[in-house]
Amino acid sequence: MSTAAKIAWDDTILPFQLDRSDIRGRVARLDGTLNGILSQHDYPPMVQALVADAALLTALIGQAIKLRWKLSLQIRGNGPIRLIATDYYAPGKDGSPAQMRAYASFDREALPEAYTDPFPLIGQGFFAVLIDQGEGTEPYQGVTPLVGASLADCAATYFAQSEQLPTQFALAAALSTEPGQETEWRAGGVMLQMMPKASALMAKEPEAADGLLAQTDFLEGDEGENWTRAVTLLETVELSELIGPLVGPDMLLHRLYHEEVPRVFDAQPIRFGCTCGPEKVEQTMSIYSAKDIEKMTNDDGMVTADCQFCGAHYEFHPKKLGFEAKS
Repeated sequence: MSTAAKIAWDDTILPFQLDRSDIRGRVARLDGTLNGILSQHDYPPMVQALVADAALLTALIGQAIKLRWKLSLQIRGNGPIRLIATDYYAPGKDGSPAQMRAYASFDREALPEAYTDPFPLIGQGFFAVLIDQGEGTEPYQGVTPLVGASLADCAATYFAQSEQLPTQFALAAALSTEPGQETEWRAGGVMLQMMPKASALMAKEPEAADGLLAQTDFLEGDEGENWTRAVTLLETVELSELIGPLVGPDMLLHRLYHEEVPRVFDAQPIRFGCTCGPEKVEQTMSIYSAKDIEKMTNDDGMVTADCQFCGAHYEFHPKKLGFEAKS
């Protein structure tokens, strides 16, 4: 792949449809966007890997729904990695990039020195999808337990349980070094989803022992065969094909699904971006009591706050927040 072609696919989400199978999907590549997210924090590699997976899921899901403002993921657990939070902001207008940010909260001292899989470090907890379509709308929240062996499994369970849509993900992230360049994170993922249909199958009772709906609860006949074939082909994808940079998303789709007649649509650019600012911080501060504000006041009498997503530091005089400075 040429340098120009690689740059064209960096930080994009490519929608596609498999016309012969009634399956839609997305291919995401996060390069500069992911490095922008991770460079704001001093995360250990195991935390970086989980944040990368969460960012991929957020990009894939956020672009797959009719979103007017913001989609967020929250992964909370009782393990050393307590929280991963992400936000995806829809483009303000056609042709402009979507924006995304993410952060993690963890107990550094409780993290193991060596690990083979970071997912168990989250422990038991929940996977939540929050959708806010903006002013005048009621936010939506869907919550499912952390299940399976990865965040991809958790996301697939969410769609089966909350949306009753068979959904499959393939995610990959790794540190990559190209000739003459510094080592940077690259990440890529594919999302498959059966086209939604009104069907009596959607009312089937859960078959799993844990009471959670599974993909196979909604599929039978030709539809089930189509889905099984698409998932089986996706399972053959290699890490280098997902993260690039030598294999573009269009080449990946041709390799996996050329017999399924893939149809691609316009790619959506995505960038790292944070929506914090003085006015929003002031608005957030308004919910705190005078006692809380006092705890946030430094020796110089200024109220301080830091953005968890981008690390921006803010200082306000208590009077600006409607409080009198303590003498």
